[in-house]
Amino acid sequence: MANPAQTAGQSLVQAYLEIVAPRVADPIIPLRFNPTEYQLQKANNFAEIAIPGLESPPIQFVRGASEKMTAEVLVDTSGTLDDVRVAYVNKLRGLLDLNRELHAPPIVRFVWDTEIFRGVLESMNVTYVLFTSEGIPLRAKLALSLKEYRPVEIQIKENPTASPNYDKTYVVRRGDTLSSIAFAVYRDPEVWRDIARNNGIRDPRSLEPGTVLQLPKLT
Repeated sequence: MANPAQTAGQSLVQAYLEIVAPRVADPIIPLRFNPTEYQLQKANNFAEIAIPGLESPPIQFVRGASEKMTAEVLVDTSGTLDDVRVAYVNKLRGLLDLNRELHAPPIVRFVWDTEIFRGVLESMNVTYVLFTSEGIPLRAKLALSLKEYRPVEIQIKENPTASPNYDKTYVVRRGDTLSSIAFAVYRDPEVWRDIARNNGIRDPRSLEPGTVLQLPKLT
């Protein structure tokens, strides 16, 4: 009996890509073989606060970066001698095209045992490695890169800490104003007065980089 290591990448569950938006008549794009591996990458962006005299500057979280998925898949038509471009490659290449309904490329999900990733196809590199005597390609290696797609309303719902209705702190960066901080945090520049009042600031023009502000909960 084959062990999991021997059957890795060739399990009976077939991997595929599915177009989830816009709706199309045939949304499933099957893969000829399961990938032997895929990689998920997630990162955050931080800004360093320049304060003279400190060995290590404090950092301020700015925003999250989009998660990425990369995978190399093999598509092959050597058993039927069909053009692999027509059978597989062109369908995947079409995921990079602008959709008139979305005014953007279609949104897809990569499914194997479950939904692994949802996003848009960012790039695709194609290497043809097997041909007929007439030069028709029968096998291609595809290096796929997908970028995460998550609507703002879903992120806010899933992450209530992004709401302004709770107390938090903010480290002032060079060039910040109370109005710009209020807009970045509360999406309302007029809230600067609440920030000033909460921190005992009498002159809003005298913000120093590195100052830690206590941001009030809005009611």
